[in-house]
Amino acid sequence: METLKVGDKVPDFSTVDQNGDAVKLADWVGKKTIVFFYPRANTPGCTAEACNLRDHYQELKDQGFQLIGVSADNSKKQKNFADKYELPFTLLADEDKVVIEAFGVWGPKKFQGKEYDGIHRTTFLVDEKGYIEKVISKVKTKDHTAQILSEL
Repeated sequence: METLKVGDKVPDFSTVDQNGDAVKLADWVGKKTIVFFYPRANTPGCTAEACNLRDHYQELKDQGFQLIGVSADNSKKQKNFADKYELPFTLLADEDKVVIEAFGVWGPKKFQGKEYDGIHRTTFLVDEKGYIEKVISKVKTKDHTAQILSEL
């Protein structure tokens, strides 16, 4: 599957958040949304990225954005991650990879010489009508908010 590009419409989807509540694309329509995909909750890079976004959450909200994090972790792991680091934004528990595959961020990766399939750390800025405005594929985990704001 190909990664969504600038100008693409986000496909409809349905999954659950960290509280086990149903979430669908229609919930986002009418709001500018930052959707960031990360490989796994409670790992060093993902924690650095989520905490950087948490620490600058108000700046993103002031720009009119809602923030949604997505990984293939289950609701319990996402809830633990959100609670442990006091993350004020929604985390999707996309165990079935519905959202991950809709955005095209699942695929072959390499780590320490091994190849495997996984989530490519990618961030999408989505407009109020559900179209991709920007794609950040080289995410700086410790400085991600500045990276996002520089794209606006």
